[in-house]
Amino acid sequence: MLEGWFGWFIVLWTLFLISMFAIGGYFMFRKFLKRLPKEDGKSILDWQEYYIKETRHLWTDEQKVLLEELVQPVPELFRDVARDKIAGKIGELAIEEKVDAIDQDLIIRGYILATPKRDHKFLIKKLNQKNIDLEPYEKLLG
Repeated sequence: MLEGWFGWFIVLWTLFLISMFAIGGYFMFRKFLKRLPKEDGKSILDWQEYYIKETRHLWTDEQKVLLEELVQPVPELFRDVARDKIAGKIGELAIEEKVDAIDQDLIIRGYILATPKRDHKFLIKKLNQKNIDLEPYEKLLG
């Protein structure tokens, strides 16, 4: 049998590979679930793409910069996914409210609704830095 340091290396390498496959499989499975069609025939990602496409013309450069600032703390590997999820939620709100342009209020509300509660700390910090009143968003944040 394997003895010494090489045996331990093989055991540790095997555990490392199994762990990496499990982590990768978890994220692939989550993506697979988001691609499954719902009752209406469209998946979560299909709706997200639809909202982004339908509201693309409503975004100004200033609003795009704000969205980029808000997704800045997300690791670069996941930033595109986070940006699309938030932009999809903002687009959904824009279509529901029939707005003529995406504004700061819509971006903040979309961010709050699209992200988990643990990410709201950064939003609050960023809004305080920009001297934006948090009062209109207290119900969504709380």
